[in-house]
Amino acid sequence: MKVKRNTLLLLACLVWSAAGFNILRIGLLAYPAYGTVVNYLLSVLVFAVFQWMIFGKLVKKHTARIQSYAEERHFFLKFFNGKAFAIMAVMMSGGIGQRVSGLAPERFIAVFYTGLGAALLLAGLLFGRNYGRAICSTAAAQTK
Repeated sequence: MKVKRNTLLLLACLVWSAAGFNILRIGLLAYPAYGTVVNYLLSVLVFAVFQWMIFGKLVKKHTARIQSYAEERHFFLKFFNGKAFAIMAVMMSGGIGQRVSGLAPERFIAVFYTGLGAALLLAGLLFGRNYGRAICSTAAAQTK
């Protein structure tokens, strides 16, 4: 199924926002027993590291790639490249594996998942912002 180039940004928004929301929810549900200032600061640190070093760059890179496509319509899964899908699969498998196996203590789940989930959710929202900007640019170009 092929979609318009800008729709790829919307799909990235939806996928990353859904993933971020779910991870954040898991972290927040585990947090009540571990709600200390140190843990909150650690969650903020996890958020900052992931947003600054990974997801912020990923949003910029994939937005630029999508906007550089010459053709208007593309396969709907082309919102990410193979490397990004592999990273997503490894992260999901690792996270599920840690929780199911019990290797990650509940405190780790609370602190790490809250920071990671918030960073993922923000990445999704940034894709949504880029989608909105692309739609506005397209509309402005069509009225000229």
